[in-house]
Amino acid sequence: MKTLYTKFLGAVAAAMLLASCEKDEIQAVMNPTAAVEPTLSAQTVVLLKDDAAKDALTISWAKPDFGFDAAPAYTVLIDKKGGDFAKATAVSVAGELKKTFKVSELNSILTGLGLAAGTASDVDVKVQSTLGPKTTLVSAVKTFKATPYLDRLDLSSNWGVVGSAAANGWDGPDMPFYKTDKAGVFAAYVTLKDGEIKFRQDNKWDVNYGDKGADGTAEKDGDNIKVKAGTYRITFDTNTFKYTIETYQPGLVGDATPNGWNGPDTPLVYDPTTDTWKAVVVLAAKEMKIRLNNDWAVNFGDNGGDKTLEAGGDNIKIAQAGTYLVTVDFKNAKYAIEAIKPWGVVGDATPTGWNGPDVKFIPTGIDKVFVVDRITLKDGEIKFRLNDDWGTNYGDKGADGILEANGDNIKVKAGTYGITLDLSNADKPTYKMEKK
Repeated sequence: MKTLYTKFLGAVAAAMLLASCEKDEIQAVMNPTAAVEPTLSAQTVVLLKDDAAKDALTISWAKPDFGFDAAPAYTVLIDKKGGDFAKATAVSVAGELKKTFKVSELNSILTGLGLAAGTASDVDVKVQSTLGPKTTLVSAVKTFKATPYLDRLDLSSNWGVVGSAAANGWDGPDMPFYKTDKAGVFAAYVTLKDGEIKFRQDNKWDVNYGDKGADGTAEKDGDNIKVKAGTYRITFDTNTFKYTIETYQPGLVGDATPNGWNGPDTPLVYDPTTDTWKAVVVLAAKEMKIRLNNDWAVNFGDNGGDKTLEAGGDNIKIAQAGTYLVTVDFKNAKYAIEAIKPWGVVGDATPTGWNGPDVKFIPTGIDKVFVVDRITLKDGEIKFRLNDDWGTNYGDKGADGILEANGDNIKVKAGTYGITLDLSNADKPTYKMEKK
């Protein structure tokens, strides 16, 4: 028995020694000088909107010499000059040894980092190589100079609508006014409750306007303006301090739309980044028109099938049933109908539950950023998914606003919300929910 026990101990010791030797051997062959050394195809990049689909910049590198056969994954990190890369844009390229950025892709990254359009700025780049859970190599910082372009409008202003009738009450944040093509004249597109409103700057009461005589002229520190529930276009002229509040809701109507020719119309939502109106909608292979306020007094069709709007024009034919992004540019009398796979909100907190159809997000003028302007939720849970299907879906494992593929359900309280889904950073997609 003693001999058997002794042999057992010897075998264990030998196994431990072998494991130790194997570990030491791996450590010995690991090349301590292994490094990632990126090369940039250009040191100066001027991005132009007309070149959106062209190649802008290629970042390449050789596979590090680890001293043994390895299959690392690579990530390109981009930050504005002087940043610490804590808020860098990370672009994963798996095992590829280069990344070529299209003009539109690089421009979206740079403007997302806050670089000014039309201005040359220095940009820092690093390449990270990851091998297993513990081995990470990060290159030295490379710098190039880039000039992005403005790929969306900036119609923001410091004026807003506040009040008991507004989305966020008297405390704000205020519902925004946007710039128009007339200097000093602003427009707000708002859905209000029965109540009162005022106009103010910077979400503060230092500069605020009401209407003492209810005569359409605003006075500083004037009386609250009484309003009825509805969807409105409010114009405010800071040159004369005249204002107007008019019912204003463009929409889609027709047998191609969900509610037919009698409506209610599928509402179009204002996008200030492009100064257009948009809707994501399931259309049948039939016909539709665009009209204002669920009424035929103001309606638009297309007489020539050339995507140009004419007042009272012919019905717009939809050739094939499907889900579409409809974009209407009233200023230039143009429209576009684009087949898409939409992102949506699904869950027992939504009006249609876990089986959908999902409440659809609308693409903004910002690449891979989507919004739901207003959604009424119950106490419950939600997730975000693509094209009413569970193949691609996001939840939030840490309840920290950062999304994970197939992550946990997101718990919500009953209320009306605006939701922004930001997928511009593939490695760190995020969402925001604001109570309306």
